[in-house]
Amino acid sequence: MAALLLNILLLVANAAATKAATPCATPPDDGSTVHILHAFGPCSPLGAAPFSSWEDTIMDLLSRDASRLLYLSSLTASAGRSFVPLAPGRQLLQIPNYVVRAKVGSPPQSFLVALDNSNDAAWFPCAGCVGCPSASSSFAAARSSSYRPLPCGSPQCGQVPNPSCFAGASSCSFNLTYGSSSIQAGLVQDSLALADDVVAFYTFGCLQKVTGGNSVPPQGLLGLGRGPLSFLSQTKSLYDSTFSYCLPSFKSLNFTGTLRLGPVGQPKRIKTTPLLSNPRRSSLYYVNMVGVRVGRKVVDIPPSALAFDPATGAGTIVDSGTMFTRLVTPAYNAVRDEFRRRVKTSGPATTIGGFDTCYDGPVVAPAITLMFAGMNVTLPPENVMIHSTAGSFSCLAMAASPDNTNSMINVVANMQQQNHRVLFDVPNGRIGFAREPCSAAV
Repeated sequence: MAALLLNILLLVANAAATKAATPCATPPDDGSTVHILHAFGPCSPLGAAPFSSWEDTIMDLLSRDASRLLYLSSLTASAGRSFVPLAPGRQLLQIPNYVVRAKVGSPPQSFLVALDNSNDAAWFPCAGCVGCPSASSSFAAARSSSYRPLPCGSPQCGQVPNPSCFAGASSCSFNLTYGSSSIQAGLVQDSLALADDVVAFYTFGCLQKVTGGNSVPPQGLLGLGRGPLSFLSQTKSLYDSTFSYCLPSFKSLNFTGTLRLGPVGQPKRIKTTPLLSNPRRSSLYYVNMVGVRVGRKVVDIPPSALAFDPATGAGTIVDSGTMFTRLVTPAYNAVRDEFRRRVKTSGPATTIGGFDTCYDGPVVAPAITLMFAGMNVTLPPENVMIHSTAGSFSCLAMAASPDNTNSMINVVANMQQQNHRVLFDVPNGRIGFAREPCSAAV
C-alpha cells in the first residue's frame, strides 16, 4: 500500500511538471474579469506543496478542513459588473483556497488575496507586522498617498469585532481570531482595485501582529460575506450585493476561473434555491438542503441532520474555503453506506487518511445529487471522486464533520462546487448553480 500511495495523485503539486512553461502563462485581468487561481495548482505563483505522498497531502487537507469547520462554527455573526480572473494558489492553512489579484493604494501595490465567502472584513499584512507570513508581500502604507487610519469615533470602528484604541493613539484597531491565529490590525481606508474597477476609501484591516498557528493568508484576504464591512456591503452601489464564481479544479493551470461581480452578465438560466439568514451567524450563506440522492435512491437521512435552526446555527452552508464537503455524522453515514452499496468495483472499500471510502481498482461510481429546496445539483464524477494518476486508486471526496467541531453544520465545499457557476444573489435572496467548465487542461 505504501508503494501504491507514492503513485497517487498529489492534489496540490506537480500535476503539470512535464508540461511546457507556456501553459502557466498568466492572462491579464481583462476589463471587468478577474481570473481565479487555485492555491494548490501546479502553476501557483506562490510555490508548490511540500508533501512527498498523497496520503500526507490528504491528511493535511482534511486537517485544514477540520480547522476551517471549527472556525465556521465559531462565527456568530442598477449596478455595474466586473469579471475578475480567479485561480488556485499555493497551500494556505485554514483559509480559502482560491485567490484573485488585487491592488491597494496610490500608486497601486499588487497582491494575491484569498477569497472567503464566510468572512466579512478584508485585511492585508502591513509593513512592520510582527508574525505576518512574509515581509516581501506587505502593504507599504507610507508609499500610498490615499492611505488614512480611521479614528476611534468613526462608524466603521463600531462595526469591527473587539474595537479598541492603542494607548496614546486616536486611531481605531481591532482584534479577532481567524482559524488558529489571533490577529491585531489597525482599521484603515485606501483605494482597492479588482480588474478595472477602483473602489475609493475601502475600509480594511492593516495587520500589525499575528500570533498562533499559520492561518493568515500571506498576501491578504477579501471577505465576501454579508456583514457591514464585507466587500458586498462596501460596494453595494456598484455591484448590488451580487456575485458569482466558477472555481477551477485543484489541478487547473493558472487563472482559469472567474469571480463575476454585479448582476450584469450573470447567467439567465440557472437553478436556484432560497438564501436563508441566520442572525447568529449572519455572514454565512445558508441554504435548505432537503436530501441527498445516490444513484436513483434518495438516502434515508434523519430530518434533524439537515434542518435549518437559527437558534443553534444548525443547517447547511455553501463555503468557498472548505475543500471537501462535510456532512453531520448521521447524514454522512447514510450517504456513504448507500454509495458503497451501489459502487461497482472489484475490491472492498478501504481507509486512507481521513477518507473512509477508497478503492484500489477500477471504480464505477454512482451519481450523487445534492437536493435543495427548489433545486437539485447532480455532481459530475470529477466532483465526487479523487483519482490517482498512476494505477486506479480513488476515494469518495466527502467526509463526516470532525468530532472536535460544531457538528451541526453541513458544508457544501469547493471541490463539489468546482466547474459550476455559483451565484450569490443577496437582493433576491437566492443561491444558484449552473454547470460551467472553467478548468484548464492538465
